[in-house]
Amino acid sequence: MVDPYRTVLFDVSDHVATVTLNRPDRMNAFDQTMVDEFRELWHRVRQDDDIHVVVLRAAGDRAFCTGVDVGKGLDKAENVWSREDPGRGLGPKQNKVWKPVVAAVHGLVAGGAFYWLNESDIIISADDAMFFDPHVSYGMTSALEPIGLARRIPLGEALRWALIGLDERMSAERAREIGLVSELVPYPGLWDRADKLARIIAAKPPVAIQGTVKAIWETLDLDRETAQAVGFDYTVIGNPIGMSQVSRETFVKPEWRLR
Repeated sequence: MVDPYRTVLFDVSDHVATVTLNRPDRMNAFDQTMVDEFRELWHRVRQDDDIHVVVLRAAGDRAFCTGVDVGKGLDKAENVWSREDPGRGLGPKQNKVWKPVVAAVHGLVAGGAFYWLNESDIIISADDAMFFDPHVSYGMTSALEPIGLARRIPLGEALRWALIGLDERMSAERAREIGLVSELVPYPGLWDRADKLARIIAAKPPVAIQGTVKAIWETLDLDRETAQAVGFDYTVIGNPIGMSQVSRETFVKPEWRLR
């Protein structure tokens, strides 16, 4: 199944939706059209039970995404109180998508690209990736992206990334060290590796997978005791359904690998 979006490529195969940012001539910077298309795309992913996992990647060899397309900008309401963060359209979790998102990044990964990365479940990176935030160098407050990033990596690393601006780029190796990405692969094998991870997840009972994603994300900002109480509710709701999808008699344990 392939759809003619203007700014992305969308394909579904064997329960994996592959979404490819497709503005390589603009280093996959997002414009209003892309924001709108992602809002519709996430709604589609959420509603389509044939989709179990999403792979998010980008066309071209120069960049995953360099943030907003400053040449085109975004639509803004005249009333400042009616203006909306573009992340509400771009981010999977802000669109209530509890199907896992595996992000595969390469090249330049800048600023607004973190609207996606901050809400991805697994991030793998090509060894050529470089991460940076240009906002403050251009006299702009960097707020939304580092706020989300600070929930994934040590606070000091998020602050350094935001405050140094264009004077420094974080290497793929450093991103791996601080836990931003979980795996580094040579660029030619990036897409294949992301697809393989997605298919491993997609083969598992979808109720169990989606319940796990929802439980973790929706309790991130709760204190431990409250999070545990809420998490127990998810097991009460989801486990009877998920376990009914697995036959104990025919279940075969997979060959595991050491990471």
